[in-house]
Amino acid sequence: MSWLRRMMAGRYGSDQLGMALIVLYGVLYLLSALFRSRLLDLLSLLVILWAFYRMFSRQLARRREENARFLEAAGPLIRKYNVSRCRRRDKDHRYFKCPNCGQQLRVPRGKGKISITCRSCGVSFEEKT
Repeated sequence: MSWLRRMMAGRYGSDQLGMALIVLYGVLYLLSALFRSRLLDLLSLLVILWAFYRMFSRQLARRREENARFLEAAGPLIRKYNVSRCRRRDKDHRYFKCPNCGQQLRVPRGKGKISITCRSCGVSFEEKT
């Protein structure tokens, strides 16, 4: 394994964009196998070659910029997925949106009808937990 470490020294390696490209490659490859499409096959090959090019690149600043642009574009989707996943797993709380400012509020579950006060704008409203 030391040969791999020596070979990767000074190279960019993997990041979030690289992992997304590998997942995209897998999806495109499966679709090309399913539909026997040469176009999807070629597209999947181009995606994996781009991913490997990025991993073995020595232009670290450019790869970081590419990853930052990807995270800026995909960030809202990733955050929305993470928030919804946390809410699904949280069995002890209910989440409400403030009718005035839209702030997300978390309250304990099973307390009956309670008065909820928004910390941002101070509006109070009643909800059943």
